[in-house]
Amino acid sequence: MGGPRVSKVVEDYLKIIWKAQEWPGGSVSTNELATTLAVTPSSVSANLKKLARDGFIDYEPYGRIDLTPAGHEIAIMVVRRHRVIETYLVERLGLGWDEVHAEADVLEHAVSDLVLDRMDQVLGHPAHDPHGDLIPQADGSMARSTEGSAAARLSEIDPGAHGRVIRISDHEPEILRYLAARQIQVGTHVRLEARNAAAGSLSVTRSDTAGALADRVEIAIGAAGAVWLSVESP
Repeated sequence: MGGPRVSKVVEDYLKIIWKAQEWPGGSVSTNELATTLAVTPSSVSANLKKLARDGFIDYEPYGRIDLTPAGHEIAIMVVRRHRVIETYLVERLGLGWDEVHAEADVLEHAVSDLVLDRMDQVLGHPAHDPHGDLIPQADGSMARSTEGSAAARLSEIDPGAHGRVIRISDHEPEILRYLAARQIQVGTHVRLEARNAAAGSLSVTRSDTAGALADRVEIAIGAAGAVWLSVESP
């Protein structure tokens, strides 16, 4: 699934809007776009109006921002390029999972479809990137996982709830390094033991992908918000 490229600015906006709505309950506001793109809200508003005029989004000021079919088609291909590149940088070049997001943000606008498809082939057509996010297929389809319907942030579950880590947001490298130091990664099984509101932390028991039980660890609530679990039934 190829087609003509649009500008980097258009790709960035459409990708951010798509990713904000990828997980349950997600949406994005003008201010959030401004923060993510490091521009002013007035600049975002002007660009959103242009994207709407060009047929890429449905948008009314102060209302919800939704992609049109044309906008969705572009967004899904940018996301595919980003996640294949991230996976290639980790699996083939040995970069850390905390290093690849910014690199992929640059390369996603430059890599050709030919090179991307070859990277995907060399990797064995992976279903997920290093952070647990699904990689769209070459035809634009998404192999939706049933885990997504029962997904919840670690910061939002109740004590006693548990599940396997299926995704960790890659937006902040510091958080990825923080979680790696505590051996929290995709595939780790986590049980929330207690919530310490005064300290702003959670006490969790984790077991690795082999099922070995580890000691309790304390996780800052801010970092726990980046961790998504497939919550298991009691």
